[in-house]
Amino acid sequence: MQHIELSAMPKTPSTAARGYKRILLLIEWLALQPHSVALIDIVNQFTWPKSTALLLIRALVEDNYVSRESDGRYTLIRLPGEPSLNNLAWGTILRNCEGVLSGVVSEINETGFIAVLTPELRLHYLNKILPEREIRYDRNIEVQRIPHYVASGLMLLAGKSESDLERYLDLIPPESGEDILSIRKKIEAARKDGYVVNLQGRVEGAAGVAAPILDGKGHSVAAINISGPRDRLTQNLEQVIKATVTAAAEASKKLKLLTLHH
Repeated sequence: MQHIELSAMPKTPSTAARGYKRILLLIEWLALQPHSVALIDIVNQFTWPKSTALLLIRALVEDNYVSRESDGRYTLIRLPGEPSLNNLAWGTILRNCEGVLSGVVSEINETGFIAVLTPELRLHYLNKILPEREIRYDRNIEVQRIPHYVASGLMLLAGKSESDLERYLDLIPPESGEDILSIRKKIEAARKDGYVVNLQGRVEGAAGVAAPILDGKGHSVAAINISGPRDRLTQNLEQVIKATVTAAAEASKKLKLLTLHH
């Protein structure tokens, strides 16, 4: 078998590697532009063939990184890893918001969660932080939940479009005996108030408060949920609501700043 020295291997990057590098260069350059750009601007910047530039920018538009404006110019709308309606980016949300959640748990001394909706419209908890007290509320976050059963789910449903909300409500089987009108009223109240209070949790004796985490475009991408024993939470309800809403706003600001910095 012929032995080939590594130093003798060709250094020319593959076509795929060049493509990845060009995509990354284009994204980084677009992030620096204060205004939308035309295709010719990309061609002139990188001295690529027009066909190559068009292929790359179309790929970014198709994957919702770039928006093509009505005048044919292009605008970067998000970087890889940033949350959007088409990109869950749960890891990015958790990294940027977990510290905020930890702070509000320490302040209120009740259990905190960051919750999201899956594409199948099930509630999924990204994490939980327990308070330093003997009697505290806990739940298994590996189990996905039915959104309208819990405060964070109602809050996230409130951020959905009417068509998505109708789709969700249509999935509730008639034989379940669920009061669809009551569920809708709770969701509409969440939209109006900007938070949800659920004093009749599915777990006996538990209650929760939730507020939305918004991305840089103002879309609801997650929710902060504070939960605890009903009697204890009720006694401090105004404080819990204020702290939860404030924490959600702070987390939203972090996501917005993440977008602006890029």
